[in-house]
Amino acid sequence: MKDVEVVLADRPGELARMAAALGAAGISIEGGGVWSIDGRAVAHFLFDGPAPVSRVLAAQGMEVVAEREVVVLRLDQARPGQLGAAAGAMAAAGVNILAQYSDHDHRLVLVVDDLVAAREVAADWTRGRGS
Repeated sequence: MKDVEVVLADRPGELARMAAALGAAGISIEGGGVWSIDGRAVAHFLFDGPAPVSRVLAAQGMEVVAEREVVVLRLDQARPGQLGAAAGAMAAAGVNILAQYSDHDHRLVLVVDDLVAAREVAADWTRGRGS
């Protein structure tokens, strides 16, 4: 899975235009979101790895900032404090979380600055040591 960070024009219809272009190319969005910050719409969306997302968006004149592999964790949604524990485990390993959101399968998606260390934390978490 990969996260694609894109800057959209901060005006009505841009998200629709982006999503329509991806849909026309047969590309499914697996999760993500858009935030309007200081007159810019910054989007992070999750895609299946081989999808040509950047090419499709660039052809629409959209600014693709980065395309990154992600770390995905399953949290115990019924247990308060899970996000804090997961983020704390990443911080303890020296991992900076650049973006965080959920996918359509209710998993935590993390865009990080150190993929190797984050994957080690995620493996520990999955084995039950991090939770």
